[in-house]
Amino acid sequence: MKTPAGRKALSHERIVQSASRVLRRDGFTGVGVADVMKSAGLTHGGFYAHFDSRDALLAEAIEAASLDSIARIEAAMPQLQAQGMSAFRALVEAYLSPQHIDDCEQGCPMPALCAEMPRQAPEVRGASRHILKRMHGLVERTLPAHAPPAAAWAVVGALSGAVQLARAFGDTDEGRAVLAQTKDELLARYDT
Repeated sequence: MKTPAGRKALSHERIVQSASRVLRRDGFTGVGVADVMKSAGLTHGGFYAHFDSRDALLAEAIEAASLDSIARIEAAMPQLQAQGMSAFRALVEAYLSPQHIDDCEQGCPMPALCAEMPRQAPEVRGASRHILKRMHGLVERTLPAHAPPAAAWAVVGALSGAVQLARAFGDTDEGRAVLAQTKDELLARYDT
């Protein structure tokens, strides 16, 4: 039997995970407290037992989205490396995969939220920056030794921008071309 504190922790996690999915799909403005609580199977009135404000929820949701998306990418990489790919190529292939483009709710929040980040409350902006730093760290760890350290930010920008453009085009020749050409360019430049 779960303790009340254990139930509260589970409810809290359900709220954060629900908000994380909505955040990646609909952006900051799409996260409504009532809808998130309903999606988590809880009443709207229980929100303030878990969070001081909507911004506190957004900060936790973006943190959860960031950790989840990095974990998904890192989980996909060993399978690709087992096929003979370098760590960098595995990262590029995993990030620019059609599955990542199609599944906004589970994907990296960076492409969905970057344009909105500067307009958020300070605590949300601070949490948002963790996405950028985590992705930068992942790219930095996978870049080949000969790549200049400053290349990591360029790669992060190219990956995020390619996802934004591919999602904007949808499942079209143009959308697929954005992914293919970005992969080709990044691999030609850094995976030699």
